Amino acid sequence: MSKFYKIWLIFDPRRVFVAQGVFLFLLAAMIHLVVLSSGMNWFDTAAMNMGFGN
Repeated sequence: MSKFYKIWLIFDPRRVFVAQGVFLFLLAAMIHLVVLSSGMNWFDTAAMNMGFGN
């Protein structure tokens, strides 16, 4: 564990962090698009359960 810093001698830290940020942003966007396109609407479901629906 004391030699873990040597990983940064192989990989450039700036590129690693930028690539990680881009990957996480694209993953979050994909998850949001999947949930939005699934037709699941938590607001309508909550309104129905509280008796405010049709």
